[in-house]
Amino acid sequence: MKHKSSHTMLLLFSLMASSLFGQNNVFIKDYLERLENSKKYLILVAESMPSEKYNYQATPESMSFAENLMHIGWAMDWHSQTLLGEREERDWETDTELKVGNKSKEEMIATIKNTFDVTLKFIEQFDVGKLDEELDYFGLNRTKRQILLLLADHITHHRGQMLVYLRLNGIVPPRYVLYQ
Repeated sequence: MKHKSSHTMLLLFSLMASSLFGQNNVFIKDYLERLENSKKYLILVAESMPSEKYNYQATPESMSFAENLMHIGWAMDWHSQTLLGEREERDWETDTELKVGNKSKEEMIATIKNTFDVTLKFIEQFDVGKLDEELDYFGLNRTKRQILLLLADHITHHRGQMLVYLRLNGIVPPRYVLYQ
């Protein structure tokens, strides 16, 4: 009898664990689809602005179109590689890979595509068992799952600014892509 209840407990535990693991896998699968669509739409937005307008700013204190684009790349790298991957943070003062610098429109778009690809691969391989781990996010405790959601919001926020910049320059933005 004791042997039977041990098997029952083990079976129940296995079912619960696989259910939780399955939910996390679904979250990652859905997140990857959303991030891939976000990449496609951001690239369409970036391609829509003429290169001579990449330095356009809505106000003097605003980021330029190019700065918004590269800031998205910096934030993707920081959220995924540093916060989730625990890689040492890039040094903003010396690292030029994800800064505008002297990059052309084409170079910036290529950099963003690459940053998305690296981020997508990282998340695809992410240990879903770590999604509930908490870390400090600007003084707040957030799970790694929440960090992924914050990253998606951040991309949307800056892409939204870029869409307004297109309109302010008389350019009709690309049609909105759902689920991103």
